[in-house]
Amino acid sequence: MTSRPGEPAPGPAAGIGPAARVLILLVRGYRRFLSPLLGQQCRFQPSCSAYGLEALQVHGALRGSWLTARRIGRCHPFNRGGLDPVPPRRAAPAAPDTSGGRQAGGPAPAEPKELPGA
Repeated sequence: MTSRPGEPAPGPAAGIGPAARVLILLVRGYRRFLSPLLGQQCRFQPSCSAYGLEALQVHGALRGSWLTARRIGRCHPFNRGGLDPVPPRRAAPAAPDTSGGRQAGGPAPAEPKELPGA
């Protein structure tokens, strides 16, 4: 599937909820209007605002906000900073096994044998 010129490419932004979209707009507003006034002061790579955008896009509003708040909390003079990427999205929990212990498509369970003298 290809995108036409002028259309956004399909990507992680396609599955973002409305709350995350609002938070992303706030971070983009910060980057456009406040960040140039404050100057480059971030001691981490990527910058805290870039980290926040990626965290919101990958993890959604709730966990993305938590990760961003933790990151901003670590940004102080006593922290050395450095490379701090957004953690990958957690894998979805596996569905419960309803096969009764059998593998799908495997042989049928054997009949229980009678014990002698029973």
